Amino acid sequence: MEVTAAHGRPVIVPLKQWRHDLQAMADAITDRTKLLFLCNPNNPTGTMVSASEVEQLLSRVPAHTVVVFDEAYFEYVRSQQFPDSMAYVKQGRNVIVLRTFSKIYGLAGLRIGYGVTTAEITNFLNRVRPPFNANSLAQCAALAALGDDEHVARSRAVNATGMEQMVNGLTALGFAPIPSEANFVYVDVGRDGRAVFEAMLREGIIVRHIEGRMVRVTIGMEEENREFLAALKRVIHPH
Repeated sequence: MEVTAAHGRPVIVPLKQWRHDLQAMADAITDRTKLLFLCNPNNPTGTMVSASEVEQLLSRVPAHTVVVFDEAYFEYVRSQQFPDSMAYVKQGRNVIVLRTFSKIYGLAGLRIGYGVTTAEITNFLNRVRPPFNANSLAQCAALAALGDDEHVARSRAVNATGMEQMVNGLTALGFAPIPSEANFVYVDVGRDGRAVFEAMLREGIIVRHIEGRMVRVTIGMEEENREFLAALKRVIHPH
């Protein structure tokens, strides 16, 4: 939507086995391609692409194209193969790294995040950004959050435990959730996902219906995960 509003033409590259198809992305680049967006880990699948895969992609990206890494769920990643996007910035590559305080830091209501890029790209961004794009309260909260390593570590641990509980529970119900590096799982519920969403809503639980039979479920606390799994069992096995 933002690209279209700026009179650009978005080019959608389909996923391959629920992951970004970086080769297809590189193949889609033309002499008119200005930006390449890479959501890693991806939303809504939770899948990630590795450092070696990203290096191969960057080797094929021409100088006139900026690669934007959307890393909203970066703090939840457990894989050692996740790319060090900040290193790309330090190397002076044509990249922008986007992160947020809305996820692991729990500051979604303040609508604040940050981007890291080269001085040259920052200069261009400063020419077009709104003058008052982050209020003072949000900035103070963000700075405090950056120093709260204990909260981040605790949240990561809770998510890892909850992810194991959720995956085991969904598997026991006969589903095959897609391996996730985020704080949610993406799962084929084997029937109309919209109907499952509505049935779960009547149970007092909200999931995200994405398309077809696919729904996205956010990891909660242990009791919340247990309640979700019990409600889902009632929905898929009503008798």
